[in-house]
Amino acid sequence: MRILHTSDWHLGRSFHRVGMLAHQAAFVDHLVDVVVDEGVDVVVVAGDVYDRALPAVDTVAVLSDALGRLRAAGAQVVLTSGNHDSAGRLGFASSVLEQGGVHVRSRTADLARPVLLGDEHGPVAIYGLPYLEPSMVADELGGQRSHQGVLHAAMARVRADLAARPTPTRSVVAAHAFVVGGQISDSERDISVGGVGAVPLAVFDGVDYVALGHLHGRQRLSETVRYSGSPLAYSFSEAAHVKGSWLVDLGPTGVRGVQPVLAPVPRPLVTMRGAIATLLSDPALKHAERAWCQVVLTDAARPRAAMAQLQQRFPHTLSLSFEPEAGGGAADDYAARVRGRSDLDVCCGFVEHVRGSVADDVERGLLADAPERARELEQGDAA
Repeated sequence: MRILHTSDWHLGRSFHRVGMLAHQAAFVDHLVDVVVDEGVDVVVVAGDVYDRALPAVDTVAVLSDALGRLRAAGAQVVLTSGNHDSAGRLGFASSVLEQGGVHVRSRTADLARPVLLGDEHGPVAIYGLPYLEPSMVADELGGQRSHQGVLHAAMARVRADLAARPTPTRSVVAAHAFVVGGQISDSERDISVGGVGAVPLAVFDGVDYVALGHLHGRQRLSETVRYSGSPLAYSFSEAAHVKGSWLVDLGPTGVRGVQPVLAPVPRPLVTMRGAIATLLSDPALKHAERAWCQVVLTDAARPRAAMAQLQQRFPHTLSLSFEPEAGGGAADDYAARVRGRSDLDVCCGFVEHVRGSVADDVERGLLADAPERARELEQGDAA
């Protein structure tokens, strides 16, 4: 049996205010091609199908199109809810969808109800574990009120069901969790407090393959426990990620092989740092002209219209920050810089610091009036 493991589609998400839905639809095109070209039997989506609990209408339409086309291409689909999804909404009409080969697992009641498939080597049981919020499911599962506790309880149900099935029944678990050893990035919503959300790898012992979701970097925790990662980059911390899925082949006794499948890249990510004049003239940055760019300017004085200047050469610059390399030390301590100075001096000093040039006479007049007006308004509110 051939399984395509993917996750964290985050349909409807934007990247620094750039809508990604068209690129997400292109990823669906890619998945359909892989299913056809590689003879995929099952597509497993391990959570965070949507980016928010209440997805927009056009976002729902992309998922509807994806499920219909994947089924038409010949693959069963198993998907679970993640911490970004509304489990109830994603699971709507799941019993009807199941009759058509789309298997949604979003309820704790279905933890030990696998999707049962088979090939020439016998049965395959695919268990879908949705994101399990400890405060909501611990009592129902009878586990400790922690991510490790509820996943341990969920896997106990899985193992009990698997033990009652004919031997050999090969097993796959799709789970949405933060497993110890996984590498995080900036675009994941934290599900841990002080590390409490981290789950040890041993929780999944006894399963032939574990298809993980939640972390956005494609990674291997063991030969048979892997994150597929998100198909698209959702933060500049993912610039070094190689996005894609895992193509898993099950043989007669378990996993026979796992191959990476590369996802299409709409634009590369580039992070640049330096003075604006250098960045705008450096021929070595030619590759960044078509990339989404994150820029850190190190000029001693903040350049005027810096974003507009940068976008003339790098039109897809999305993030801009300033970290002047000049100066530093005790003089940069704001408490020291304002000590003993009048309100007007503080305001004018702030303008000079931010803009890189001193306030003119008109601006000084406005700034002189501002503190007094603020005090008058404050006294009026207090009265």
